[in-house]
Amino acid sequence: MRQRAVRDQQRLDSGAVTSPKDLENLQREIASLAKRQGDLEDVVLEVMERRESAQERVGELTERVESVQAKIDDATARRDAAFEEIDGEATTVTKEREVVSGSVPADLLKLYDKLREKEGGVGAARLYQRRCEGCRLELNITELNEVRAAAPDAVVRCENCRRILVRTSESGL
Repeated sequence: MRQRAVRDQQRLDSGAVTSPKDLENLQREIASLAKRQGDLEDVVLEVMERRESAQERVGELTERVESVQAKIDDATARRDAAFEEIDGEATTVTKEREVVSGSVPADLLKLYDKLREKEGGVGAARLYQRRCEGCRLELNITELNEVRAAAPDAVVRCENCRRILVRTSESGL
């Protein structure tokens, strides 16, 4: 468009066009080309501004993504460390359980495992102040008297949740 405008201006300035009508048309053509060139330059400027704005937004979003990724990486590392710690504790507890289970009679251990499976991992509960810590219900007076009368090494169970009751000095008996 610029080349065409320069060419038309050279024709106009050279005097090669002598007809007034052709001169007028050439001048209008040059004016039209100048207006069109101005419009296109405005469009180019607008596109460049939008591109610059988009690039800034891309930079901001990239920073945010990097920040979120850093947080994810940190959380993942903490999670993995917690898993390792839990796995270590589980191994230790499993070894301790094996040692203790060796001193428990087989029939009691079998009952405990059965109850533990049925009751979501808790097969025995402490009797604390006349309350079963497994189901959180207080034993009635008849149940308490049965527990009191039972031999110290007898296996006593909660009438409500059927867990094995572990009697301590805080049982309230």
